Amino acid sequence: MRHFKRFLLSAATGMSALLICAPAASAAGGAGADSFPPREEVFQLVAQQTQGTFVDVDGSSGPSQGDEFVISGNLLRGAVPVGTYSQICTLTRTAPGDEFDLQCASDLSLPLGQLTVQGRFTVTGAGPGDIDLAITGGTGRYRTAHGSVHADSVSDTETHLTVHLIR
Repeated sequence: MRHFKRFLLSAATGMSALLICAPAASAAGGAGADSFPPREEVFQLVAQQTQGTFVDVDGSSGPSQGDEFVISGNLLRGAVPVGTYSQICTLTRTAPGDEFDLQCASDLSLPLGQLTVQGRFTVTGAGPGDIDLAITGGTGRYRTAHGSVHADSVSDTETHLTVHLIR
């Protein structure tokens, strides 16, 4: 169970990192939301988890469908805080060897609006593999946002993100 929680935390942190991309976009500047053609901004961010809770829905000793991980934290560009994030990941599939799939939905709260990110990825005994999630929309300056976020988990509480934001 400890192994499962550690990898679930790393995977969820990876997703959280994806949310960090939106704050970087607001700091990066560039074309406005009404520009044509749409402009892609690529930038790096760091997601630092500050809170996390594992919800075991059936009380079993291992992962089971429906278990959830709820996390929140800060988004940084370099050492500068640029926003906060929150995320809920639901375990949707289990397999032998501590392998499971997570479906995650996240939001980034930034000074100029919110950005939403979601997707599914697989976690194995070796940890989360590639984590690539979709930017599904936003509010304020990000009302037309789409694109993707790639996350690399560095530790249980820190994830490096590469954001491909199109607006």
